[in-house]
Amino acid sequence: MSEVPPVFLAAVAGFVIALIFASIPVGPINLTILNEGAQRGFRWAFMIGLGASVMDAIYCAISFTGFSQFLHNPTVKATMQVLSFFFLLFLGLKFLLAKTVKVPNKLDAASEKLEARIEQKIHPHSAFMTGFIRVLANLGVLVAWVVLSASLMANKAFFTDQDWVADTFVAKGACVSAVFIATTVWFLFLSFAVSRGHGKFSAKTLLRLQHVSGLCLIATALFEGGQIAWHFAQHKI
Repeated sequence: MSEVPPVFLAAVAGFVIALIFASIPVGPINLTILNEGAQRGFRWAFMIGLGASVMDAIYCAISFTGFSQFLHNPTVKATMQVLSFFFLLFLGLKFLLAKTVKVPNKLDAASEKLEARIEQKIHPHSAFMTGFIRVLANLGVLVAWVVLSASLMANKAFFTDQDWVADTFVAKGACVSAVFIATTVWFLFLSFAVSRGHGKFSAKTLLRLQHVSGLCLIATALFEGGQIAWHFAQHKI
């Protein structure tokens, strides 16, 4: 099998992962766009999403730094593979079993306190800064990208023997760029749908998307679990 260009592979991985995580965890940004879009129109809602996309890409870029040296250690790499399996399985079950569009936890409470402190100091007046600050203060986004970035660098792609994201500046840059594009595309769609739907694009619709995507996460986790088991069997661990 011919090798897939690492930049293309990284871009595909970044785009798919970001699109899933932008649309599934229906948190502050999606709910803000849902509310603001119906009241203030498409442009305002989309600028909130654009600010969120920029900060999301920044968190992704930050998460990619520092892992290169650690992942050269086979033990650390294997640990990250197992961790990503449980992380995806946990999130998949969390979103699949959710009964509301937001599943509160302790990290959410900490993020809300941090967001309140930042907004008191900065006082964002534009839609762009509102989206930017809400992602900046969302600790769950940073934690998710820390785990996901390490997982993408530690796991092989389904159809090749290469890692999803190669340990090169160009591949990481392609992944981060794809993350920005994917989140922007999702927020563009959501802003348009809400502003044109006049409230018809309800929280129930987002909850259904969350359930479907939760199933996708579980399926991905099970596939990774199968790869881990096959790897252990091959090496008789």
